[in-house]
Amino acid sequence: MSAWLDTKIAERHEWAPGLATLKLEGSLSPFEAGQWANISLEIDGERVRRAYSLASAPGAPPELFVTLVAGGRFSPRLFELRPGDPLQIEKQPQGFFTLRWLPPAKELWLLATGTGLAPFVSMLRSGEVLARFERVVVVHGARTLGELAYRDELARLPVGYVAAVTREPGAEGVSHGRITTLLSSGALEEAAGLALDPERSHLMLCGNPQMIEEVSELLAPRGFRKHRQRKPGHLTAESFW
Repeated sequence: MSAWLDTKIAERHEWAPGLATLKLEGSLSPFEAGQWANISLEIDGERVRRAYSLASAPGAPPELFVTLVAGGRFSPRLFELRPGDPLQIEKQPQGFFTLRWLPPAKELWLLATGTGLAPFVSMLRSGEVLARFERVVVVHGARTLGELAYRDELARLPVGYVAAVTREPGAEGVSHGRITTLLSSGALEEAAGLALDPERSHLMLCGNPQMIEEVSELLAPRGFRKHRQRKPGHLTAESFW
């Protein structure tokens, strides 16, 4: 049976309409960066739970990166919470989207759309990514500049950071278009200042399942294949929507 932590919202930051970071009180059991935890709320007299990746580093207070799903049952209630409001979080995070399961590589590419960035923020905050790989590239795709959450934090890190938007063609300082469009044109590697090479590169993908599928298809002719424990490869993915 799951053990739950009764907690409250400590801080709330809204990046853009329908997109926010929630920092919670308390601490979780030891976990690995990249894992997720169930969140529980009382809705219409019953406990309802959903899984959310953690943006916080292990040992830090829990932090969630959440989006509002119109018409959803859970996210509208979660999104309306304010500092001091109660909720529950599972004490022991879980999941296999962690660095422990990656094969040896020189370079790590972290590709995310939307709130799929959360596990990568956790990994970068833990410091393990920077200690393990010679080069790290973070790619975050969003609709608008306002949705490029954690942008300032990521830009300060010693990593390649490529931010891409799809709905603001005049925006400066970012790439324009979907991650897959930038990849197919060569613009992604140009912006990162690094070429993808199956002899050196591993990619972790998180977010829109369509993005994950298309990236896999685009890179297959270049010698990249999905990573499995019994057959090591170059692509590790976590799909959610």
